[in-house]
Amino acid sequence: MDTIVWFFQNIAMAFYNFGYAITHPNLWLNWSDGQAVMRFIYYGGSVQFFFVVFTAFLVLTAVGLWRNSIMWGVVRGLEGFANTVGRIAAWAGLLMVLQQIIIVFIQRIFAKAEISIGFGVPLAFDISWWGEELKLYNALVVCLCAAYTFVQGGHVRVDLVYSAVSYRTKKVIDMLGSLFFMMPAAVLTWMYGWYFMWRHLVTPKVSASDTLQRMVEGKSRAFKWNVETIGFSPNGFNGYFLFKVLLCAFTAMIFLQAIAFFYRSYLEWKEGPESEGKYLDKDVLGDEDAELVADIH
Repeated sequence: MDTIVWFFQNIAMAFYNFGYAITHPNLWLNWSDGQAVMRFIYYGGSVQFFFVVFTAFLVLTAVGLWRNSIMWGVVRGLEGFANTVGRIAAWAGLLMVLQQIIIVFIQRIFAKAEISIGFGVPLAFDISWWGEELKLYNALVVCLCAAYTFVQGGHVRVDLVYSAVSYRTKKVIDMLGSLFFMMPAAVLTWMYGWYFMWRHLVTPKVSASDTLQRMVEGKSRAFKWNVETIGFSPNGFNGYFLFKVLLCAFTAMIFLQAIAFFYRSYLEWKEGPESEGKYLDKDVLGDEDAELVADIH
């Protein structure tokens, strides 16, 4: 009984917490103030933030059930966001290939130990730095293209039951999958990734076990930015904090895509087979690419 009361109290408080945060931005957006940064860190992985997001999802779902056109608009917006980010981030794959070619030419043919880019004051790093930095391009593709690949239907799906059931049963499975697998996995990853990221950006170190009072009144006094710049080798890539940022970005995009997938599955379940793929912006292969894919299969 106490758990039920706690649950609904947090939903009710979510409206107040959201309104208070919007009307008092200096308390958490003034990043020149250590207390504001500590509040931002604390609430980013807090129960309060979870219930603000959860309550927003409930309200948006209720409105969408009342007017399906609004729900379709949310689907189109979230899928469009995933597609846009993914299509831009996918170019990192080309940059990775080109940079690897340059590294081979500079190292093997010109026998240079350093690569400089730019004019005036060029960006100059050891060749090993550029070699390790290739991992960042790979991380960009993996983290920022995951939701885009989901929209495009490019993820591998283990099919044991799905193909044998009816259309509406498939949509029910999709809805349950987004609610009980995608969303909880994204929330769990966020909880670990959020504090993991900030432990490599600020000091003193923060953790999920810290209370708000301890962070605001205690740790904020010794607060300073301390962005991780340690590489795995003496002259290697030293921007590994970017991987922690990408982990949080990946988690947020997967959570948003889970919402879009749940809404799409519900609407396609309600409207029937004729609405399957409605408003879906999928990439189309050219004639030559389609023939190549057909030959491969």
